[in-house]
Amino acid sequence: MTDFAAMNRRRLLGASLAALPLLGAGGLARRALAATDISYWHHFTSQTEAAGLARIMELFNQVYPDITVTPENIPNAEYMTKLTATLVAGSRPSCGMVTSDRFADIHALGGLVDLSPKMADWPLKDAFPPAAFEPVTIDGAVYGIPAFSFVNWMYYRVDYFEEAGIDGPPDTFEELLEASIKLSDPANNRYGFGMRGGDGGHNFLIDVLQAWGSPIAVDGQMAIDREKAIEAVRFYSDLYTKHKVVPPSAPNDSYRQIMEGFKTGQTAMLWHHTGSLTELAGALPEGTFMTAIRPAGPAARIAQLDHLYNGVMNEADLDPAWDWVSFWGETDPAIAFLEETGYFPSSVEAAADPRIADNPIYAAAVATMEFGGPPPGFVGYEGWARTIAHPAFQQVLTGDATPEEAVDTMMSGLERTLR
Repeated sequence: MTDFAAMNRRRLLGASLAALPLLGAGGLARRALAATDISYWHHFTSQTEAAGLARIMELFNQVYPDITVTPENIPNAEYMTKLTATLVAGSRPSCGMVTSDRFADIHALGGLVDLSPKMADWPLKDAFPPAAFEPVTIDGAVYGIPAFSFVNWMYYRVDYFEEAGIDGPPDTFEELLEASIKLSDPANNRYGFGMRGGDGGHNFLIDVLQAWGSPIAVDGQMAIDREKAIEAVRFYSDLYTKHKVVPPSAPNDSYRQIMEGFKTGQTAMLWHHTGSLTELAGALPEGTFMTAIRPAGPAARIAQLDHLYNGVMNEADLDPAWDWVSFWGETDPAIAFLEETGYFPSSVEAAADPRIADNPIYAAAVATMEFGGPPPGFVGYEGWARTIAHPAFQQVLTGDATPEEAVDTMMSGLERTLR
């Protein structure tokens, strides 16, 4: 067990940012530029994200002193609404964030510039696995550069597992259930698993469906396997309705609730991604928790490896905007951002850096990079998952629907979405 829980964010990787070279990965050659300003739209909200962005800007300004980046923060819930209005009005930022589940919608609005010509001469293009670009590629044209990754993994309380005599984290969903039952003590407000049944839990639901072998959409057509999806929903909802191994508040628990539940000792296991590591490491005593890969379902081991991309949105600003978005892909800025936020690099080259590879806390993330994949990326996915699929699952938790009824709602809603 490492002593990472006693470290602050600046020391999670055991290296000082002051040691980072100013030229970035590989000492890349830089173009001489005339002074120019570009705008960057993002939806960072937390203090750690703000600190990470500040570090990237600091490093970028040292390398590109003639490019002034003006960031504009837009709340995540409002991002697509404001971006859509701006694109329809004929104005646009120089560049901005692009999530994989929003890419199809932004591309359909004509909101992104093809970066393939720039990438052809980019020395770092091979530092990323080809799959990293698939969610932002259409007809061979690439519209985004991975900035960092949300690597889904699991946290578990080592001290609770030792008390219960459980030898290590669960490797399958059945083992997850068995461990959750052993770890739960409702009379003392302790539960085996912290379920995100409230806002933001839709991607975990989709993971469970896929772990049972049900696809979501194939070639623009609804592809949910009804029987497999019903089995998945039943197993997942039974954690709450039958086995009582998740907190009673689970149907409404969002990010803050599941984090507080784990930090206060209410729950022994938690699904989230690498971005929450700094919060947990700063709150829990040394040696009390560890990370693990997500358990395997009956059909597959599923964990979302969801890259967040930066894309160029204004052709007129292509050169300086490209310098900004590609800079995020270099190893040293990626590790600087990781140290501030816990958000994992998308680059295999960065993941192999000793500051990551030699730290056991990141072993589960590195392993997940071998099998993890993005969420479904069809037009309308986010709206369907958030407003149709997940509410249908919540109705099962509250006793207002059966698993069969919930899956039928998901399927009919998906068919309407894909028309």
